[in-house]
Amino acid sequence: MANDEYDVSSALSSPPCPLLLVLIGDSGVGKSNLLSRFTRNEFNLDSKSTIGVEFATRSIQVDSKTIKAQIWDTAGQERYRAITSAYYRGAVGALLVYDITKSQTYENVTRWLKELRDHADVNIVIMLVGNKSDLRHLRGVTTDDAKKFASENGLSFIETSALDATNVELAFQNILTEIFRIVSSKTLDGGPGMEGPNLAGTNISLSKQADDTQANKGCC
Repeated sequence: MANDEYDVSSALSSPPCPLLLVLIGDSGVGKSNLLSRFTRNEFNLDSKSTIGVEFATRSIQVDSKTIKAQIWDTAGQERYRAITSAYYRGAVGALLVYDITKSQTYENVTRWLKELRDHADVNIVIMLVGNKSDLRHLRGVTTDDAKKFASENGLSFIETSALDATNVELAFQNILTEIFRIVSSKTLDGGPGMEGPNLAGTNISLSKQADDTQANKGCC
């Protein structure tokens, strides 16, 4: 295998680095608080917009195995787009986040999805996340519309609240479990024929980042 690639099947059973997930979406949708809620069980009402990329790690149990995830929280502002898109490469999963109270953040999901698929590995597993479900009385995006969009684009879907922690643990657990089980199934089957978005009939091999980012330095 080439030096600039690693086998995700091996990474899942004995990862040299954590599995890389990215949080993407418009500024202000709550990506940073989703990250802090999942990794530290914290919520900050005065959270400032992310500058560039920040990350945190956490390990979870999946099918009696310990899976370590490194989650990158990317800035949503246009001026950081060139920086943040470079972090999509090498990610095995992405949470595409919008604010259920702001229809514009949902409408921009299409653009974010295109950007992700333009820059990320073709095999990446993507979950659509409608955040701020605690503000359902101010809802601007219906659950049915989001479910339909997710279904049409091969995404999983969940609504969360970083404020009251609703479904935050479940969202990350689900996407990491999906990645683990798809790759495990692929390894056991020894070939194509898996079911599941984005990973069917592939060799499940992703490129490592060529540059020594802070994230890579932290794990390898």
